[in-house]
Amino acid sequence: MRIFRIIGRSIESSFKSIFRNFSLSMASITCSIITLLLVSIGILLSYNINNITKEIENELTIVILMDKEISEKEITLTESRLEDIDNILSFKFVSKEEIKKDLQAQNETYAKIIETWKEDENPLQDSFIITVVDVRDINETATTIKNMEHVSVVKYGESMVNELISIFDTVKNATIILVVALILVTTFLIGNTIKITIFSRKSEIDIMRLVGTSNSVIKLPFIIEGFLLGAIGSIIPILITIIGYTYAFNSLSLSGITNILNVIKLSNPSEIVYITSFILFGLGSLVGMIGSLRAVRRYLTI
Repeated sequence: MRIFRIIGRSIESSFKSIFRNFSLSMASITCSIITLLLVSIGILLSYNINNITKEIENELTIVILMDKEISEKEITLTESRLEDIDNILSFKFVSKEEIKKDLQAQNETYAKIIETWKEDENPLQDSFIITVVDVRDINETATTIKNMEHVSVVKYGESMVNELISIFDTVKNATIILVVALILVTTFLIGNTIKITIFSRKSEIDIMRLVGTSNSVIKLPFIIEGFLLGAIGSIIPILITIIGYTYAFNSLSLSGITNILNVIKLSNPSEIVYITSFILFGLGSLVGMIGSLRAVRRYLTI
């Protein structure tokens, strides 16, 4: 029962301290809100970017056009060489006869043109359609394929891939740097709030020490105060994350944008928002406790 009384008094003392130093407490909470909002944006961006990258990897293919006059033996040799390339997930051989039939089925104009070809006058080229393991290494993979014998043309949308990867990496790196900087600022502000609390209660702390109060009992209210500052600061970011992301997802879905952009689309809220909310609460509380612990260890002589 004694431990529950100590915890109860510590929580009460922490709330009183927050209201006693209201302006500093609000500064700490505000900084926590801004930091955790950016953390939320960073997590949601990273998750969606990773999903988009996976979708691009699934959708993006390298198309190889072979030399016009190529034998069955040379095709088999090309297949064995493709199997030796680590970044190739799968490949499919498409003969020029198959391509011819597909074109005839797709378009009447093509069908009429193809009908004029003689049996041995098919100008199309045999090809391979390749999917890769990692889209980031696609340039290197394409270069390796280009240098292979009997390969005439390699196509895969090089400029689009490079631009997308560059944009995704820039967004992720900038978000990470900003979030880390704000976490440090929040920790510093919460630490300063705790320091002022310690100095304002110095005489009370001295009396507690004189009557034999243990170090952990003296420290506990400050640690709880840091936890509360961080936890309170996480409430608004959690609400914005759940409501805002769900609204954005529903708005984009209703507008039809996700149907136009089959690859670049938001992930379903149920996949990410609740996990993100849990991370925000845990991170906010942890940052608050770290800030208070630093202040207690550095400025409280026990």
